[in-house]
Amino acid sequence: MRILKMTARRWMALGVMAAAGAVPPGAAAQSDYPSKAVRIIAPFPAGSGPDANAREIAAELTKILGQTFFVENRPGASNIIGTEVAAKAPADGYSLYIGTTSSLSVVPHLYAKLPFNAEKDFAPVSLLGVLNTGLIATAGVEAKDARALIAGLKARPDSLAVATAGIGSYSHLSAVWFNNAAGVKTNLVPYNSTSPYTDLIAGQVQAMFDGLPAAAGSIRAGRLKLLAITGNKRHASFPDVPTFAEAGLPDYAPIAWQGILAPAGTPKPILEKLSAAMRKACQSEELAKKWREYGGELRCDTPEEFAAFIHADRQMWGRVIRQANIKLD
Repeated sequence: MRILKMTARRWMALGVMAAAGAVPPGAAAQSDYPSKAVRIIAPFPAGSGPDANAREIAAELTKILGQTFFVENRPGASNIIGTEVAAKAPADGYSLYIGTTSSLSVVPHLYAKLPFNAEKDFAPVSLLGVLNTGLIATAGVEAKDARALIAGLKARPDSLAVATAGIGSYSHLSAVWFNNAAGVKTNLVPYNSTSPYTDLIAGQVQAMFDGLPAAAGSIRAGRLKLLAITGNKRHASFPDVPTFAEAGLPDYAPIAWQGILAPAGTPKPILEKLSAAMRKACQSEELAKKWREYGGELRCDTPEEFAAFIHADRQMWGRVIRQANIKLD
């Protein structure tokens, strides 16, 4: 009789919960999200361009969702240190990650063994933005555009010193891709621990393939010049600069992206709430203007759209890296 009474009592309690519209504790936590501060793990140093973008979007999310979003920098080892920390963080929505082309599209193809799985350990939330890649040259380079530069390199191979941030870096792989696509040979000069822009402005190296945030000011001041830019059409901030497609390289399309992800297993309602907040943040004209000024585009989307974007980008860089036969371990 005692067992029957307990069972009846339990059924009565469940009935009261259902009538009151009660939800399980986990679901309640999701509906109240966020109820405390949220960290965004950044695998790059404080003060860098991506760090600034992470802090700007953190400020927007703080305003939209009513809780503090803050950036925690975990730089080092080609973004691997911070990416591992993010991959192993609790999947509760209170640890997010700002991923990049390098960390999630490039690095997985360069190392045979990594302490994380770029495809399985993260749940995409939303793209933040993309940065078109430019062929940036010192003012002393005679070529007026990429087409003229390619013609000169075919006549004089190895006559152009191209700065890179080191083997396997975004700038290095973009330069290798350009050489293969254009059928030319350049002299690649690695800058592993220092910025090449001082030497580029001084003319000690002649060119670099990179996103434009670090170079935009010098380009507008005439200390550097932009010979071509990626994208399907000319960029609104550089309307006089032809695309690589106009230079005869329609398939040359490196872009640097940044986006917000969460550890795999983060509840879908939380991902969707964060993604909706990101899309609202991307309506900020102030943020959009900043991205346009340095050759980029503020672009937020859904988790499904971002997942498809990363997959396509990772495959593209895999082809480039395999063709160049580059491995770092």
